[in-house]
Amino acid sequence: MGPVIGVLFDGFAYGMLLFLLSVGLSVTLGMMNFVNLAHCAFAMLGGYVTVTLINTYQWPFLATLPVAFLAAGAASVLFERVLYRRLYGASDLDQVLLTIGLAFVAVAVAAYVYGTVQQPVRVPAYLRGSVTVAGLTLGTYRLFLVTVALAVTLVLVLALEYTRFGAQVRAAVDNQRMARGLGINVGLVFAITFALGSGLAGLGGALAIEIVGLDPSFAFTYLIYVLIVVSVGGLGSIGGSFAAAALIGISDVAGKYYAPQLGAFLIYLVMIVLLMWRPVGLFGRR
Repeated sequence: MGPVIGVLFDGFAYGMLLFLLSVGLSVTLGMMNFVNLAHCAFAMLGGYVTVTLINTYQWPFLATLPVAFLAAGAASVLFERVLYRRLYGASDLDQVLLTIGLAFVAVAVAAYVYGTVQQPVRVPAYLRGSVTVAGLTLGTYRLFLVTVALAVTLVLVLALEYTRFGAQVRAAVDNQRMARGLGINVGLVFAITFALGSGLAGLGGALAIEIVGLDPSFAFTYLIYVLIVVSVGGLGSIGGSFAAAALIGISDVAGKYYAPQLGAFLIYLVMIVLLMWRPVGLFGRR
């Protein structure tokens, strides 16, 4: 059972990485009804911020994580103020065309500034290696990823479900005119929500470097996985994104380990089966 549990743990840790990358899109797409296909460009920004601070300025790895979060969040506020808010009432196609165009621009800028090679980064010694828990050998960095993902889940659920801010976001999405009449600053609420979602993407991008690496193709490569997690979990559901990311991560790692001939196709098969069973996602609302 040791190897099986090890594969399950590695898959769950990879799923938590996907959760950190995707939960921000679940918030903006599910709660604000805005199709932001540039979401992983903000994740890539967070990754490059971490790489730059570590390799150029010798910052400690953990110290770069809040900076990656803040940098991605600040950049998203700028784009939300200048571009995104003009398309809140536009069609899905208009939103897709704008945001996918921004993703292409982000990829080109990253390739111009950093080149097309994988960016090297070295996590501190205390996050490398493995630890033994109940006779099982588990990767230290993967345990760290799982811990961060669980903490983010708890904070998001509390912030969006049980606070005044979460109620203001839902009210602003459901009826902007009524929300403004009640004194809610809809523009500020939307800007904060975008900053939160994109900041989490930046955090996920910074944490992803050690596991999957970083190059300019990151913005498109992991956009596919993020969209799968959001669609399988259900729009606007934090718990759904968590469950979907864990399921997709375990399916991907276990499939590559036990059925390598299927390659990466297994996660698409899982997605198809789940969406045929639950078209709105695991925790989606009709």
